[in-house]
Amino acid sequence: MLLGIVLLFFTALAFTSPAWAVGEDRIAVVYPDIGEPYHGIFDKIIEGIEDKVGARVANHPVRADTDIGVLRASLLSQNTKVVIALGRQGMKTATAVSSGLKVVAGGVLTVPENEARGLPVISLSPDPALLFARMKALMPAAKRVVVVYDPNFNDWLMKLAKEAARAQGLELVAQEAHDLRSAVRFYQEFFSEADGHRDVLWLPQDSTTVEESSILPLVLQESWNKGIAVFSSNAAHVRRGVLFSLYPDNVALGKSLAGLAQGILISGDYGKRGMMPLRDVQSAVNLRTATHLGLKPSGQQSFDMTFPEQ
Repeated sequence: MLLGIVLLFFTALAFTSPAWAVGEDRIAVVYPDIGEPYHGIFDKIIEGIEDKVGARVANHPVRADTDIGVLRASLLSQNTKVVIALGRQGMKTATAVSSGLKVVAGGVLTVPENEARGLPVISLSPDPALLFARMKALMPAAKRVVVVYDPNFNDWLMKLAKEAARAQGLELVAQEAHDLRSAVRFYQEFFSEADGHRDVLWLPQDSTTVEESSILPLVLQESWNKGIAVFSSNAAHVRRGVLFSLYPDNVALGKSLAGLAQGILISGDYGKRGMMPLRDVQSAVNLRTATHLGLKPSGQQSFDMTFPEQ
């Protein structure tokens, strides 16, 4: 009878324990140990990872002083085969640990090309194809998209943007700016000659050319005065007056990262490598700005967030 009870216990344990605890190849998550709002964002991404995997995954919060040797031993003891690295610190730590482990990265804006070349990295920058499609839906008459960018951050994204613009029948004018002064000059030139019926301005996630304290107020004021539509890769800009933005759906992003990791577990090797734009997005629109521009978004239900808040 005692033997029967023991067997029953272990049978129940096998059915109730998460998949990562039963000895099979595992996926683990490495992410920065930092406060809000980032901690909540990482929680949502991990929620998506676990939903896709169908079980809990081992989570390893890391800091700059994390002992790489201890972390490596912990991952190997859990039979980890693929690490999903979140954030810049998570990616840096995971690649230092790797030693036979595969790494999938997400939750970063961009990384140097030499670092991204060897592994799949899903950026937080929305896919230009999705941005341009949304823009054309709001402004069918638009013909030209202008963007000012720092090639040190966004050269990879502009290559995708050129293809996306061509697919939408748009002309993309991409101006390289390596510093604040040259960025301001390009914006001033744009607003001096822009046609509000055909020209739109795109603000990428770029700390050089979309500097928050000087360039953004300039762009918002000029665009309002001249009736020029501006869309952004940063959702916070919509609250301040930009027409619309796409931003990460963190749970869906987690599912995409888990899908890449599962593909590696199945094939034993990487598929696509390098920087990939964010396709798991939600949308935000500023209705006051839309009204000012004479636009009528097709129902608030087509956007996940609206401003001013209703």
